[in-house]
Amino acid sequence: MSDVCAVILAAGEGQRLRPLTAHVPKALCPVGNVPLLDHALARVARLGFADPATVAVNASYLGDQVVAHAGGRAHVSPEEHPLGTSGGVGKLRTWIDGRGALVGNADAYLAGPGADPGVLLDGWDGETVRLFGQPAPGQPYGFAGHRFAGFSLLPWRYVRDLTPEPAELVRTVWRPAEAEGALEVLTFTGTFLDTGTPRDYLAANLHAAGGGTLIAEDATVTGPVGPAVVGAGAVVEGALTRAVVWPGGYVAPDEHLVDAIRVGRTLTVPS
Repeated sequence: MSDVCAVILAAGEGQRLRPLTAHVPKALCPVGNVPLLDHALARVARLGFADPATVAVNASYLGDQVVAHAGGRAHVSPEEHPLGTSGGVGKLRTWIDGRGALVGNADAYLAGPGADPGVLLDGWDGETVRLFGQPAPGQPYGFAGHRFAGFSLLPWRYVRDLTPEPAELVRTVWRPAEAEGALEVLTFTGTFLDTGTPRDYLAANLHAAGGGTLIAEDATVTGPVGPAVVGAGAVVEGALTRAVVWPGGYVAPDEHLVDAIRVGRTLTVPS
């Protein structure tokens, strides 16, 4: 759609994922052996947002890694300090330039029926705010009985008033639109995880593996594994049960990782 662009928010540090994010930004943590940012870019590329004129990515924490990874696939908006979801979009206001903005969180894992955010665009009038929501009855801070599920669609009439100051879309756009009767929540019935904690991050990986075992082609696995995800170049001589081994990781013969993530040779993060 020529009157809409896409924005992937990838500036977050991922404090709750530490120490996984001590040296890698959350957006580049792998799920199913694919960086989260690549999942998000692929999702919007299928809708036609696949070049620097149509999709933007913001970057702050370990931003050089995000900039290098996004390469020529997206317009990159560096932030000296994280500006939040609203400030990040506000800093891109000149680039957005009159268009609506399909805004997604890089750390949102979406799968299953309805995971295509293109449904947010179907029949859109260009005036209302739309967002993916998962049913969450009784949640006091939700939207019409839903919790936000990773993607929202913002009209230019809201984007044009955003500023590059630290703020969140829930306060600058979603709640004001809700008060005006201009917020539409589209129910997402698939799997949604924000991968913000080791527990959810592990769950997303195991879901991406289909509940079984996903092993990179150049990984070496000689021990009993499963369900598990093993990254490129990893060596697993021990056992894995509901575990993730990052690319280049190592599991010794006398180790049995259960409900954990292994990075390198020694870092183990329990879920």
